[in-house]
Amino acid sequence: MTVSRVLRNRGDVSQATRERVLEASKKLGYVPNKIAGALASQRVNLVAVIIPSMSNMVFPEVMTGISEVLENSPLQPVVGITHYRPEQEERVLYEMLSWRPSGVIIAGLEHSEASRAMLENAGIPIVEIMDTDGEPIDSMVGISHRRAGIEMAKEIAKAGYKRIAFLGTKMPLDHRARKRFEGLTDALAKEGIEIADHEFYSGGSGLLKGRELTEMVLKRSPDVDFLYYSNDMIAAGGLLYCLDNGIDVPGQVGLAGFNGIELLDGLNPRLATMDACRREIGNKAAEIIAKCTEDGADHSGQRIELSPRLDVGDTLKR
Repeated sequence: MTVSRVLRNRGDVSQATRERVLEASKKLGYVPNKIAGALASQRVNLVAVIIPSMSNMVFPEVMTGISEVLENSPLQPVVGITHYRPEQEERVLYEMLSWRPSGVIIAGLEHSEASRAMLENAGIPIVEIMDTDGEPIDSMVGISHRRAGIEMAKEIAKAGYKRIAFLGTKMPLDHRARKRFEGLTDALAKEGIEIADHEFYSGGSGLLKGRELTEMVLKRSPDVDFLYYSNDMIAAGGLLYCLDNGIDVPGQVGLAGFNGIELLDGLNPRLATMDACRREIGNKAAEIIAKCTEDGADHSGQRIELSPRLDVGDTLKR
């Protein structure tokens, strides 16, 4: 019974006894049968983390935030990838929930009818992350992407730019990019400015993709004076294209991205961007799940909206 309590991290066991049991377990190479334990408890100490991509540099940082919290608990994150496809999200969610996890952390507020039904009937804590522009199933942690688009539009207009183009991921699959685009266009319209051009793409984000998109837009609309990108990686590619082709940044053309990726901190000139609070989102989402598991109390319905920070860098006129 003492060994069982130690291995399940339950009950009142002295630290000395706990260490002896764990040392013996390690020497024997013993691994508890979680499936057998789940039959009794109806739950395993896994947290299903469902995200669109791991190649996008945003989500590894979210995962870091989740892991920082869960490593101090009995819970372990298990990751499922949806590739921004609703039907893939359904399959991943079905498989994950069949293991009876202790909670689900899932990116976005938009889900198919089948996915929403599974989440609503799971009977475990659900935390939707990255976005607060909508109604959550249970709890949500993120930023308002519409507000992020609005704030960027205000800075663009204040700097005196008039011919703005948007370059981003294919919509409506990327709902958060869509909301930033909507916030941008609405705020610019209030300043009497309309989007002059746009270019959408599918597939991974990278420097080459940014260069290609920027070339297409500037050749098609040479009078464009500002390029707003849906993420920093394609924005960095656009910046390199401009520098290679003698385009004055930010005098002739201004640029801004989104996400505040640390990898690009060494760029010169420094890219204008907005930090999406990725690590903090992961922290707070994991804290909700861990707290529910730790004390068994109902911590559902939490709505945590973080405030992204705008960095005008060197590519947006002051």
